[in-house]
Amino acid sequence: MDTRHAYWDRVYTEKPETAVSWYELCPASSLDLILRNAPAKGNVIDIGGGASFLPDHLFEAGFDEVTSLDLSAVALARVARRLDRFRDRHRCIVADVTQWSPDKHYDVWHDRAALHFLTEPEDQRRYGAALRSALAPGGIAVIGGFAPNGPSRCSGLPVIQHDSASLLDMLGTEFKLLESIEHLHETPGGSKRIFCFSVISK
Repeated sequence: MDTRHAYWDRVYTEKPETAVSWYELCPASSLDLILRNAPAKGNVIDIGGGASFLPDHLFEAGFDEVTSLDLSAVALARVARRLDRFRDRHRCIVADVTQWSPDKHYDVWHDRAALHFLTEPEDQRRYGAALRSALAPGGIAVIGGFAPNGPSRCSGLPVIQHDSASLLDMLGTEFKLLESIEHLHETPGGSKRIFCFSVISK
């Protein structure tokens, strides 16, 4: 776990959040899926969000609370500074989701490209357990990662690729699919990467 923390701290130390390959000023696909499917504009947890701008847009859309969970304390310090005006409603958790025990329920679980780094079955099982524990009754999870025809590596690391069927197969039969889309993301360097986003509920 310490190695994972150190790796992502180094990434965010060496690059501003606007230069990493996953940067989006407006994460439109994530935001649209959340707005269409969220049971209420309550509380959201952004898994592996780093210094993502999604929390900014969620507050602008009227959500009550947003929690950013990430391995990198460096990334979370940046987003905390940026969202200082929402400090009573924005929480940062430095944690590995595979080692994390939720202390509350969330209406929305969002993950853009965190799960796809978990290539080991035990890490995937622990991720699923955290998701089941954290999701409120009637809540939704919006999970995005590289699609089957997307890249096999990201930020120098191997990833797993999913469509909605393989995602549900991994997470378990208690989840049901509400919606699935493909999204073509263009990196700051001009490369194009195909993501699959799935919206699921229990």
